[in-house]
Amino acid sequence: MFKKYLCLMAALVLVSACGTSSEDQGTAGSSGASAYDGAAGMDAQRLGTARPGSQDDLVVNVGDRVFFGFDRYDLSAEARATLDRQAAWLNKYPSVNVTVEGHTDERGTREYNLALGERRATAARNYLVAAGVDGGRLRTVSYGKEVPAVPGSNEAAWAQNRRAVSVIVE
Repeated sequence: MFKKYLCLMAALVLVSACGTSSEDQGTAGSSGASAYDGAAGMDAQRLGTARPGSQDDLVVNVGDRVFFGFDRYDLSAEARATLDRQAAWLNKYPSVNVTVEGHTDERGTREYNLALGERRATAARNYLVAAGVDGGRLRTVSYGKEVPAVPGSNEAAWAQNRRAVSVIVE
């Protein structure tokens, strides 16, 4: 228990040490950077530029993730708008393949969250296919609660972790 507490405190110290410029504050919503972006994605986000057809381009100019309500996998109007932009972007770059990752917050059993994450990823994938994206270019995977975007055990963190993220397959 002490080790878990120590790790949490270390994570909080690291997060609180990170500065946020006024440019970055508007990017945390549906177009927020994914965990896969690395330093290059963050630089592209700050500069507002990205290589066309890249993960950075998807994140910065379209939005790579959609969010879900608690214990839900239906798509909100905002999620559908983001997926419409993703579909247009994917149709613009027909050689790009994507994995749609399903994620949940930390509540619930591992098995339940893996199933819910799969339903979220499938809902996003099915919407993209209905919007004209070739289904052969899209695959799904569920990480359940195993890969949180935001650490924490509060509603703000949970809301950011209930998501489906589109990641380009290189």
